[in-house]
Amino acid sequence: MSVEDGQLALDLPLRTALGRRDFLVAPANREALAFLDRWPDWPAHAAILQAPPGAGKSHLAAVWRAHSGARELRPEKEAIERLLCGASEAPAWLLEDVDRRLERDGDSIEELLFHLLNHLSGRAGALLMTARAPLAEWRVELADLVSRLKALPQISIAPPDDDLLAAVMLKLFADRQLRIDPAVPTYLLGRIERSFAAVVELVEVLDRTALARRRAVTLPLAREVLETWKAKRSAP
Repeated sequence: MSVEDGQLALDLPLRTALGRRDFLVAPANREALAFLDRWPDWPAHAAILQAPPGAGKSHLAAVWRAHSGARELRPEKEAIERLLCGASEAPAWLLEDVDRRLERDGDSIEELLFHLLNHLSGRAGALLMTARAPLAEWRVELADLVSRLKALPQISIAPPDDDLLAAVMLKLFADRQLRIDPAVPTYLLGRIERSFAAVVELVEVLDRTALARRRAVTLPLAREVLETWKAKRSAP
């Protein structure tokens, strides 16, 4: 929980719209969407979807999961071992945030991932892995795993243009059921860095402030929150 101006803001669960009709198609993500739509006619048994935080990576993965009937694969040793021994069958699998898992778990997951890719290469199933960083920046020490990963299709979501950023901001407001002044998105986007991460972070702050004050997101409120948010980000 957090307190803003004396009011209590509850951390209620956010229900994000992740359906196909809710996905915002734009030049930045059209190529990635087209590749995932080709499933099961992929050129390999696995693929990597890379995009920075807030770019719609998880949403796109959820769209593919619904289309393919894929199951989410937990990176824990037991879950992967069950798949390897054939006790956990599915038409496809989704393994998210692989690069962060490798940073956290290191050697313990590298060998499992290597065996998983080998296991799937001889089967009809498929694996979609998501990551924040490009493959070249992943922490991978196992040479055989590096070669397997480099052989996979790598698709990415490109940096957003202003139209897509505006659409993402409006969707985030809608997901939170926030009432906003129509002038707010244009005002904010002209004064922040052009990144999904900045949009996501700022909308979150606006959401908490509006909830705490029990008011809509007006232009004066957006101006006030923006100034405070930028000051905190630039503070040493």
